[in-house]
Amino acid sequence: MTGIVPETIRRGRLELLPLSVRHAEEMAAALSDPALHTFIGGAPDTAQTLRTRYERLVAGSPDPAVTWCNWVIRLRDAACLTGTVQATVTVGAHGRVAEIAWVVGTPWQRRGFATEAAGALVTWLAERGVRTVVAHIHPDHQASAAVATAVGLAPTGQWHDGERRWLLNVH
Repeated sequence: MTGIVPETIRRGRLELLPLSVRHAEEMAAALSDPALHTFIGGAPDTAQTLRTRYERLVAGSPDPAVTWCNWVIRLRDAACLTGTVQATVTVGAHGRVAEIAWVVGTPWQRRGFATEAAGALVTWLAERGVRTVVAHIHPDHQASAAVATAVGLAPTGQWHDGERRWLLNVH
């Protein structure tokens, strides 16, 4: 058991709200651009598909040694959902490890929201004793590489499913 439970995170222009099934419809619209799948594959999910996925995510990992932490990104001024951040937390030989990911809908890209959200997430995880933060990024995804760099992760020589492993050791 990792002992980490998602809670609302406020930072700058954003609020990271713990994922709820009720977010599915608005998130389906926010993430509806097929271009978001250029590097991850697949296609945009329908609201019903997201509801089903969110039900599973909110229920939590079936493995008690793994904690799924998922948030939607809410832009405070516009009161709209713009994307998601997530962390899968486990306990390794050297303490808590979090594998993170982020996505911001096309209308809100190039404004620093992904960096702000990922930075808030990394800080929140570090405050809860996470010692290692990992992300896997497609080698051609320059925007995600920029976000990872901005929040302190560095590329490694390790690869997983065609994506480079990025790493931050928190002190």
